[in-house]
Amino acid sequence: MSSRSKDMAEQYRDSRKLAARARLHTEYSVAEIPWFAWVARQLPLKPGDHVLDIGCGPGWFWAGVADMLPEKLELTLADLSPGMVQEAMERLRPLPLSSVAGVQADAASLPFGDGTFELVIAMHMLYHVADPAAGIAEMYRVLKPGGVLAVTTNGAGNMRELYELTTVFGSAPSEPVAAVFGFDAAERLMRSQFGNVTRAQHPASLRITDPEDVFLALTSYPPGDNAGDSELRSFRGAIDDAFRQGGGLLEVQKEMGLLLSKKPS
Repeated sequence: MSSRSKDMAEQYRDSRKLAARARLHTEYSVAEIPWFAWVARQLPLKPGDHVLDIGCGPGWFWAGVADMLPEKLELTLADLSPGMVQEAMERLRPLPLSSVAGVQADAASLPFGDGTFELVIAMHMLYHVADPAAGIAEMYRVLKPGGVLAVTTNGAGNMRELYELTTVFGSAPSEPVAAVFGFDAAERLMRSQFGNVTRAQHPASLRITDPEDVFLALTSYPPGDNAGDSELRSFRGAIDDAFRQGGGLLEVQKEMGLLLSKKPS
């Protein structure tokens, strides 16, 4: 197993580390429409659709928008982490869905037949795939003609105010996923495969009031989670300085968006 694969396996064995990062969004987001609801409103879901969620994680999205879903959806949850699939299945079984199935799967080699699903959704996960283009090609394959791929990711300026704090670990002061699969790369790859793409950005920001939540979130993944005592002291100092400068508040701008591509009929 490669070093990157080992890091991924540790990061996403279960939802604990992910939850430390998600807390910033659940507790401190400022938005007219919450992120999950904003995404759900734009999905072309119809009663009885077969839906594949690739990189489903712990199933937070579907649980969060359960009251917005059409009837008789048949949902398949897929993730490289069996722990995430199990957690998602347990969370979603009580929901009023026609069926829920879970499978461990690699996005670049999906265990489904051609033309199986009306909708494939990949939320904030394609930057984890070694070859995002191969993943998109697989998603295209398993979509029915006229089916839609929905992808979420971040822009290069996402949460820059937070990432500037991680320079004490030697990190770049910018969104780390954008260079791999940010807005521009996602649009280019999806257009190349599907011939079409639309993009929308969720208008939102963060107003963080607790420095400890920043510390826990940014030390939940590399290089922060492997930092030594000296680096962690410096990091806490940088966080404290940022909150002092903000009068006890850290204002952070978000760049999160949704891209949709339709498979030709």
